[in-house]
Amino acid sequence: MLKTKLALLLATGLITSCVGAQNSVETTIRKNIEPRLGGAKIESIKETPYGGLYELRVAGDILYTDKKGEYLVIGHVYDAKTTRDLTRERIDDINKIKFSDLPFNDAIKQVKGDGKRVIAVFEDPNCGYCKRLRQTTLKNMDNVTIYTFMYNILSDDSFVKSKNIWCAPDRAKAWDDWMINGKAAPAAPANCQTPNDKVLALGQQMKIQGTPAIFFSDGSRIPGAVDQATLEKKLATLKE
Repeated sequence: MLKTKLALLLATGLITSCVGAQNSVETTIRKNIEPRLGGAKIESIKETPYGGLYELRVAGDILYTDKKGEYLVIGHVYDAKTTRDLTRERIDDINKIKFSDLPFNDAIKQVKGDGKRVIAVFEDPNCGYCKRLRQTTLKNMDNVTIYTFMYNILSDDSFVKSKNIWCAPDRAKAWDDWMINGKAAPAAPANCQTPNDKVLALGQQMKIQGTPAIFFSDGSRIPGAVDQATLEKKLATLKE
């Protein structure tokens, strides 16, 4: 019994020491690294299994440093044997969302074919890459439901265009008219209410830093204007 109690005390002491050491490392890293991040904050610090590096989560991205915070590594870590992009996998994992929690009533809904496959896309009406995504990829897809969140981050004019589109009699048509054909929606009534501010806050909370950003039913995302083959390949990996 005495040995058991002693072992328990030793184990408790060891755990306390480990936690204390980890806190000390985190404090040192924050002290040395955060002042060099241009005002950004370190959201979390995690020891990695490779190279004695510590993973820093900063604004939805990942950086690396040593335990003393003397060096800052910006870039991706790859598994040399498998060529897996370990950093990309971590970024994808930490940026996952719960797809069903998205406020779909604040999005423009388009159903093509049977609509079984579902994606959500954050786009700015003045974004050239968003227009390219519409014109070369989404326009040609079938059997998909597309929820478009108008995420106005490029200019004040983006809010105006989004309001006009949201207040149009047929939002989906007005969106495609503008993004695909360059036909602007008529001016919205002054008293028409839009979800513009709510969507902007949502996108910032989700750390969407550019448009377009595509989200899938498993919570994963793809940033940028991907081609149709890439999008179809991703959708094929998801369970219906």
